[in-house]
Amino acid sequence: MIVTFTANPSIDRTAELDEPLLRGGVNRIRALHDGPGGKGVNVARALHLAHVPSVAVLPSPSVHPLTEALREAGVEHRPIPVTSRVRTNITLSEDDGTTTKINEPGSPIGPDGLAVLTDTLVSMARDADWIALCGSLPPGPTADWYADLVDALRPTGVKIAVDTSDAPLEALAARLPASAPDLLKPNAFELAQLTGADGDLLEKAAEQGDFGPTVQAARALVDKGVTYVLATLGAAGAVLASAEGAWTATSPSIVPISTVGAGDSSLAGFLRSHVRGDSPADCLRHAVAYGSGATALPGTTVPRPDQTDPNGATVAAYTL
Repeated sequence: MIVTFTANPSIDRTAELDEPLLRGGVNRIRALHDGPGGKGVNVARALHLAHVPSVAVLPSPSVHPLTEALREAGVEHRPIPVTSRVRTNITLSEDDGTTTKINEPGSPIGPDGLAVLTDTLVSMARDADWIALCGSLPPGPTADWYADLVDALRPTGVKIAVDTSDAPLEALAARLPASAPDLLKPNAFELAQLTGADGDLLEKAAEQGDFGPTVQAARALVDKGVTYVLATLGAAGAVLASAEGAWTATSPSIVPISTVGAGDSSLAGFLRSHVRGDSPADCLRHAVAYGSGATALPGTTVPRPDQTDPNGATVAAYTL
């Protein structure tokens, strides 16, 4: 079983625009979609569609449009009522695939609520293969709460994935190797944030077929105790690094519609493949296929397995 934890869940509202976004002007909406959101929620939705046993843990009132949407989708979930409301995030989607996100900060969670969430995750970890800690933190916890959660979960033996950014990511990195997760999933800019590289240059180099700078940055985190670093590079593909080696992957050819949730789907693809016992190269292949599959779908839609193309991803071992 895979447990996903979304510390700061949301209702994701996606507005498809008739024309390119005009800042300061009038923008007309062609279509509007609401759905359950938050990185861990998206991972759980993709795993559910692939029939992988999973449960989404999230701070939320038990009766809420978010939990109702998850029930309607058939996604197993466990709301923890330590907060009174859930934020709404807005995505503006243009026809060329450009997306603009406007995110609320979320509802505060106090010390007692954080303790309940921690105890819940530790209890569920004993029956889980993976726990994925995903997304931003709401007001309340300190930036190093994910590092605290890794420390609390480690004695259970569960494998731990972390997909976050900004201050929580920096705080986790500051506590390596003691709080190193089994999987860290940064994008190019998050990887640069941790290693002093330039995110734009990492993506541009990969687009030209040079994955070396990304591999070197990812290996720097492996050297600090992270078991796997899955670095997603947008349309250029992705890199997977571990102590055993590094692999690169180029993405299947798609027509991009929305990049929202692509990284979450990549994480779902990796976890789905890993629990099946696949090789690192195949885990990377499915990660890239899932990310590309999500990019080819509107709004926050996550792909079904038949909407991914693992055979279209070119994977190669990288010689260090």
